[in-house]
Amino acid sequence: MKMIKKESKQRLQLSKFKLNSLLEITRAINENLTTEELLERYQKLLREDLNIGKILIYKYSEHWENILCSGCDKSVSENISVESDLLEHEEITLIPSSEKNKLSSFDIIIPVFNKNEPLAYVLIGDIDEEAEGMSPVLKHLHFIQTLSNIIMVAIENIRLFKESLRQEALKKELELASKMQNLLIPDNELLPQNKNVFTTGFYHPHYDIGGDYYDCMFLSKNDVGFCIADVSGKGISAALLMANFQANMRGLFTHDIQLESLVTKLNERVIRSAQGEKFITLFVARYNFKTHKLEYINAAHNPPVIYYSDSKELFLPETGCVGMGMLDKIPVIKKGLIEIVEHTKIICYTDGLSELPDENGEEIGTGIIEKYISNKHRVDKNIDEIISSQKIPDGNDRMFDDISIIGVEFFV
Repeated sequence: MKMIKKESKQRLQLSKFKLNSLLEITRAINENLTTEELLERYQKLLREDLNIGKILIYKYSEHWENILCSGCDKSVSENISVESDLLEHEEITLIPSSEKNKLSSFDIIIPVFNKNEPLAYVLIGDIDEEAEGMSPVLKHLHFIQTLSNIIMVAIENIRLFKESLRQEALKKELELASKMQNLLIPDNELLPQNKNVFTTGFYHPHYDIGGDYYDCMFLSKNDVGFCIADVSGKGISAALLMANFQANMRGLFTHDIQLESLVTKLNERVIRSAQGEKFITLFVARYNFKTHKLEYINAAHNPPVIYYSDSKELFLPETGCVGMGMLDKIPVIKKGLIEIVEHTKIICYTDGLSELPDENGEEIGTGIIEKYISNKHRVDKNIDEIISSQKIPDGNDRMFDDISIIGVEFFV
């Protein structure tokens, strides 16, 4: 009778211990302890309070990693492959003592699932394998399983919370980068406009930040320069390279610099900045109001569409060289020269427009530009018709790249 009362008292004490342990762990989670602190609490409960000798935990985040190795040598964890040794176990598995393999140092495999996906694998074993009575692993198995599930899910939630904070910080950085980049794209109201020239532009990045750039500026009382450029690749690195390129263009492009020299200097600076990992295609031109001469270089960029209103002729200038940053030194640079003798319109664009697929999946090319530029309407209206016809920026789910357009109109 006394023995029964003693066993009942022990069971009650054990139940209280387990309940208090779960409450303690819950409080620890609510106190926002770190992953390391939670694992320390978990390890203490199992090893010191339940006499569990060996604990090995693998957890999945972006890949499987060993997050706890207690009571056994680190080399044991390194020899076990989750993919080949553990993934097949979907329920608690006893490891036979007679089995001699990578898992034979342990007694139990406890898989932890979250939303029907394996989140962690807990391997546990005894420290005193020769002790009498029931193994502490088997004796407290369900409690260990419950505790493991709580701890692993809590650690995963910590990871997800940190990831959400990182994503939010990245989002804010991208928003700031987007605002800064938009400052590089000139406002249409600030672009050169007088009796000799009219300029306008359109810019739509595919993501928050893009790799396109265009500009137009008075270089002197009688000279205006304009350009459009596109960097290879996407993302922050592409945007930063283009921001650096814009600063160099603004600093180097003057009324008297030879375009060949301008392109050479720009190439040197892109090489220095990009280290050969990216390149920039560029169309750059300069027009003189007195001589009516337009000189240009096309550095591997899409050829602009030029329309002569009186003669109703179309021309796509391709004269130039390789892109900026493609080669350490550009071997040949060819400058084109056009004399503007009648009302002329030019539309420059990036490949986000020309490579836009139509309803049949074919690239629209320059056909859409040629269609809407071939009239006496102002070039800003032509651009509006182009983007409206392609439902840009809203309504076209086939867009895959930044789209930039600059229109220049010369009056003679």
